[in-house]
Amino acid sequence: MNPKVKDTVYVQSFKHDGSLHRTWCKAFVLEADEEKIVAVTDRAWVIESDGRKWVTREPAVCFFYKKRWFNVISMIRHSGIYYYCNLASPSLYDGEAIKNVDYDLDVKLFPDRSYVILDEDEYRDHGEEYVYSDDLKEVVERSMENLIEMMEKEEDPFRKECINKYYQMYLDLKDRF
Repeated sequence: MNPKVKDTVYVQSFKHDGSLHRTWCKAFVLEADEEKIVAVTDRAWVIESDGRKWVTREPAVCFFYKKRWFNVISMIRHSGIYYYCNLASPSLYDGEAIKNVDYDLDVKLFPDRSYVILDEDEYRDHGEEYVYSDDLKEVVERSMENLIEMMEKEEDPFRKECINKYYQMYLDLKDRF
């Protein structure tokens, strides 16, 4: 099942034990096919599992993959495009929200093409707490290697032209919506 282009949907991230981790209350769908769902969040409310609420500061083009173990949030700032990549289960849309399981490891790519791996300690701690299987850890860690390789090769979505194309599509559709 796919959302329709121009639909506004929720995005929900869960933890391995099934508990809700975070919800984005508004994502505008630009594209949905067998491979991925592309959506934009722009001043969207985010609700954390502890009840805290905040609003996203900048527009972001988000890529939710159906067969890859990560998703990509491309934040458009005056200083350039920052990519925040979550190692997570493949995403699915169930008619209610785009959903995935967050596996804690994150990679942030900066406009100068440098990157940093985040939350390795959280990944290790949750791996013990939730008893991640060896197979699961292997898939997550291999996916991180693949993700970094995509960044280094500047494959989509890690190209400014790709993000600009989708962001312009959003602006054009939003103005007509």
